[in-house]
Amino acid sequence: MDSDDLAGRLWSLCHVLRDDSIVFNKYLSELTYLLFLKNAKQLDAEQAIPEGSRWDDLLAARGSGMLGFYRKLLTRLGEDVQNENIRSIFSFPTTVFSHDENLEKVVAGIQSIDWHDYDRDGLGLIYESLLERNATEARSGSGQYFTPRPLVDAMVRVTKPRAGETISDPAVGTGGFLIAAHRAGTPEMTQGCLYQGVEIERDTFRLCLMNLYLHGMNGRLIHGDALTIDSEPLLLSDLILANPPFGVSSGGARQRRTDLPHPTANKQLSFLQYIGLAMAPRGRAAVVVPDNVLFEPGAGLRVRRDLLELFDLHTVLRLPKGIFYAPDVRTNVLFFNRRDPDHGPVDEVWFYDLRTGMPTFTKRKTLRDSDFEEFEAAFGDDPFGRSPRKTGPRFKCLTKDEIRARNYDLDVRWNDETTEEEAPDLADLVSQMDEALTEARAALVEISAIVSGVDSDTAVTNG
Repeated sequence: MDSDDLAGRLWSLCHVLRDDSIVFNKYLSELTYLLFLKNAKQLDAEQAIPEGSRWDDLLAARGSGMLGFYRKLLTRLGEDVQNENIRSIFSFPTTVFSHDENLEKVVAGIQSIDWHDYDRDGLGLIYESLLERNATEARSGSGQYFTPRPLVDAMVRVTKPRAGETISDPAVGTGGFLIAAHRAGTPEMTQGCLYQGVEIERDTFRLCLMNLYLHGMNGRLIHGDALTIDSEPLLLSDLILANPPFGVSSGGARQRRTDLPHPTANKQLSFLQYIGLAMAPRGRAAVVVPDNVLFEPGAGLRVRRDLLELFDLHTVLRLPKGIFYAPDVRTNVLFFNRRDPDHGPVDEVWFYDLRTGMPTFTKRKTLRDSDFEEFEAAFGDDPFGRSPRKTGPRFKCLTKDEIRARNYDLDVRWNDETTEEEAPDLADLVSQMDEALTEARAALVEISAIVSGVDSDTAVTNG
């Protein structure tokens, strides 16, 4: 059984929880706890887990009262163990299980799988497959902007992580960019690399810790907001790979970093500024941004001007529609470097059009590695974008003077960006309807609980 098949088998256990109206992303968080305990046993890495809180202890508790034992186990691991990573994975734990029987069935399903063919790398691939399945099968929340693996791998292949580098993602999510960088070459190529990341959402941070653990990676991960002082402990980075959140800040009470040169509520513009500050001398970055970053006035114009005049923006990759499971989201990848005095500033910015003539991607029609082969060949072997390049139907360059004449507008188009229109995929639509129905049922359960509480309070008051 390969890793994708095993991930599918684990994911199928989610249906056990349908009767409790549990949605996909909540199931994955729960599975994180159980897989950690099972894999710690499998990898002979239970030394940091106290006796009485291990996988075999959970198996021994099957039957009546299993759920109560499990809740206490989670609390102990989140509060009492000495290992900081384990405490972080289990911090503030909550379980979605409501019945002993459902917990027992999922635990039994995990126990019945033959894990002996999987080493640490194999277990990591299985977990990655689960994360990707969560994103593609749950089109809301974090799944909406889950970065497709072929895009992640293409960005890593052209930026070429090297031995001893500090590699960071300030919006790390579940760790996809860091793990792809770790896997990019031989152990010698990534030897001594330090992996850093910041994640604001607690459950996603938990998934990232688990993901890096299963890949045997030592990283510096921070639960917090990279646009605040939370990111100050991070070292300057040789390579930054990121898909920052899109949209506008909602006006939280926490103060933003005071060193961003162009204050703005636009999250992606703020992240671009932070990434520029976080780059080590001669550092490089590849960052996913929406189309509006290319032409937005005000702070957008000032940030683009900095990318050309203070940094070396050298490549813009225009991505196809639909790859983030939202058909109206149009995105690009900006490749830029911290200016290197030994080479001098670049004089050209190259634009690769991977949007024109491409299909609109969906859950069932997904990106493939082969979709990026021509782009990678055009980019060249130099990770700083200095390879000799040739113009072509999809590849074109503008000089900096030409971009200055455009008032730093990077929305460069020379083709009609039409896509190959296809009839809606019926299976895709049915799947979306099924997921929407599951989420609606969960919402109804929560509403019923609230109403019941209100009715109880009213009864007490009237009494």
